[in-house]
Amino acid sequence: MKLSFHGAARQVTGSCFLIESEKLRFIVDCGMFQGGREADARNRRFPTGFEPEDIDFVLLTHAHIDHSGLLPRLCALGYRGPIHCTRATADLLGVLLPDSAFIQEKEAEWANYAHRKSRQRHKSELAPLYTVTQAREALKRVKKVGYDQEIRPHARVRVKFRDAGHILGSAILEVWVEEGGHVSKLVFSGDLGMPGRPLLNDPTPIEEADVLLVESTYGNRLHKTLRETEEELAQAVNDTLTRKGGNVIIPAFAVGRTQELLYLLMDLVRRHRLPHNLAIFVDSPMAGSATEITLRHGEVLDAETRDLLAWYRSSPEAPYLRVTEDAEDSMALNKIRQGAIIISASGMCDAGRIKHHLKFNLPRPECTVIIAGFQAEGTLGRRLVDGAKTVRIFRETVPVRADLYTLGGLSAHADRDALVNWLSGFRRPPRRTFVVHGEAETAQGFAALIREGMGWRVEVPEMGAEYLLD
Repeated sequence: MKLSFHGAARQVTGSCFLIESEKLRFIVDCGMFQGGREADARNRRFPTGFEPEDIDFVLLTHAHIDHSGLLPRLCALGYRGPIHCTRATADLLGVLLPDSAFIQEKEAEWANYAHRKSRQRHKSELAPLYTVTQAREALKRVKKVGYDQEIRPHARVRVKFRDAGHILGSAILEVWVEEGGHVSKLVFSGDLGMPGRPLLNDPTPIEEADVLLVESTYGNRLHKTLRETEEELAQAVNDTLTRKGGNVIIPAFAVGRTQELLYLLMDLVRRHRLPHNLAIFVDSPMAGSATEITLRHGEVLDAETRDLLAWYRSSPEAPYLRVTEDAEDSMALNKIRQGAIIISASGMCDAGRIKHHLKFNLPRPECTVIIAGFQAEGTLGRRLVDGAKTVRIFRETVPVRADLYTLGGLSAHADRDALVNWLSGFRRPPRRTFVVHGEAETAQGFAALIREGMGWRVEVPEMGAEYLLD
């Protein structure tokens, strides 16, 4: 059996792993690369190393675009098999993939317009990475699976999806593959959630694996505690709205992070840490849809979240909350000079409506930008976190005068200690462990920690690396 790495190897995004055995080929995840021009080139080269029509089935850990975003391209290039994922993931894909496709179409349209208006008229028209129609066709291949339910996508393969606690529907995959009369168990962590965080349950412990792929996004650091994060969020909001008289702008992933922020803001109001007359705007149709989907899947929400929902629906002190409906509503938000909390996508500031809100509010010292999640190298969000004094937005130079807060404790990813604690649940070391989903230095450092602290055989694969599994 052979395992090869076609993304998320010494980098965070682009998750895609290929497993090959005799007359068997399947992939786990099919994610988009994110962050800078190199990411776009990699997305357009995808797939390299295999032919889509040769793949028997796809297993998907969760709906985030860096894990699912190239599924429409895979299908458009010839894949005809099923895509297995949890029920909540399937519902989220119905929102995320068409939205991603819409962004691809618009960005191609903008690039072609810019070329026609410049000296680059000789360049051929840029096609979108995939279209909305292609995204909808890919969705027809999705097969829903319940947590802890065993499926057999192939005569020699058994799979169980376990709750990863990362976002709604996220899963750890347990995969048993039979080869030559011998069964090997592969475990794919996907993205693991941080224990004790709002909305979701903690990641499911796994006790054994022959081969393990474990994420390492935050494998080199510890998150702030949830209490510290709440304090910082309350301070940022109170200072901006009551003292400085500006707006609070929060770039947030539409799935997971937006819902966590709403939970925290509502809970802080309930506990009288924030004023009850807050005006919160969710400026992302996708985030609005994702929130509706979250409410539909109450069976996977934790008890604290269900209690808060009951308070919000019945309390006269609950904050004003509005989800914008169209582009006109979104543009109207930029006329608000003070008192607004605007949560908008994308979470890394590289696309979507958040760029407009940053353009209007970054130059204003009375405003605040709260970074509430991981920012990949090459993204606008990363440049802000790294202290840029000016940034380029829509081909314009925008000065950065607003205050910047980074809420490190709100990550949906497990930190170093949480990852180690999850690994400690294995009753014996896997024969092979591969550290993925981390920037090169982070992944290598986390691998060394496992190797030296736990005595495991650990490797950090490079892009395109292939391994024969014992």
